[in-house]
Amino acid sequence: MVFVMIPINKPLIGEEEVQAVREVINSGILTGASIEGGPKVREFESRFASFIGSKYAVAVSNGTAALHLALLAAGVGPGDEVIVPPFTFVATATAVLLVGAKPVFADINPETYNIDPENVRKVISSKTKAIIPVHLYGLPADMDPIMEIANDYNIIVIEDAAQAHGASYKGHMVGSIGHMGCFSFYATKNMTTGEGGMVTTSSKEYWERLRMLRTHGQVKGYDPHILGYNYRMPEIEAAIGLIQLSKLPRFLEIRKRNANVLSEMLSDVKGIRLPYEPSGSKHSWYLYTISVNKDRDMLLKKLNSIGIGASVYYEIPVHLTPLFRGIGFSEGMFPNAENAARQVLSLPIHPGLSENDMVFIYENVKKFLVG
Repeated sequence: MVFVMIPINKPLIGEEEVQAVREVINSGILTGASIEGGPKVREFESRFASFIGSKYAVAVSNGTAALHLALLAAGVGPGDEVIVPPFTFVATATAVLLVGAKPVFADINPETYNIDPENVRKVISSKTKAIIPVHLYGLPADMDPIMEIANDYNIIVIEDAAQAHGASYKGHMVGSIGHMGCFSFYATKNMTTGEGGMVTTSSKEYWERLRMLRTHGQVKGYDPHILGYNYRMPEIEAAIGLIQLSKLPRFLEIRKRNANVLSEMLSDVKGIRLPYEPSGSKHSWYLYTISVNKDRDMLLKKLNSIGIGASVYYEIPVHLTPLFRGIGFSEGMFPNAENAARQVLSLPIHPGLSENDMVFIYENVKKFLVG
């Protein structure tokens, strides 16, 4: 008997992507060293910007590079503070360290798991240069009050939309609301290029600076104007991204359907809290995350033991990781994030699931919790 794991997420790559890669290889143009990038990169940037509703997009090597370059483009550096949530993937905060600035944590809303605007306002100082709200699990952060705070204090907003391709807030796509938006195309995301990332913006100044920063600070070539990096996206990745972007609306449709089906089935299970989607927000359902009142780790272990790839995002809040403990953070500082880390559990809802998979997940969550 073959044991088959239902993964928490999986890339859905078809013959179209294979053909697109083949065409790039046959063309002989595998990358572009100019500030503009290669032809597939330029096309991918144009289409992604159009999809998001921003004027510009800059393709880069990964989502962390996107955050790093956005901070650099915004002029964030030593002596500055950047407000981030403590409940996110570590790159949100480590990107701040990479530019020599100080991450300042603001606790989350326990219902949405996103940064709480009221807590943001409490930690603003004269050194605050930027805020990075994270659209965690694909649910948009509460952007109106965040943008209001930013306007009040002349602060730059960089959206971390690494998990939120296609999510929207009050009719606006995430990545088009702040001054810049950062996306990841890691293999398990709602759309993928294998690795890869994107920065979106409607500021020509940021766009020009971002393109220089990703290509050694050059403008024409061999003429660095500023200190830059090699954060380019290869043509093969952009070719995959173009196909995946065309499939993204369908992927999102299926994820939403699966999330609704699972919520309907799990509504009769006591001891868990289902995902919350505020009015005006459109979830991209990168992750379907429940809150388990007790025995979360036991439930996780049991589900994994029968082939259900349930996972915990994130078992340790950023401020309690060894790196951040080492620079002065400790337990009890951000109770909402710490409680979430003890209770959250993400279940598979990706487009590769069958109806039988969904029933299997529901039946076993119920069995292990209710008995």
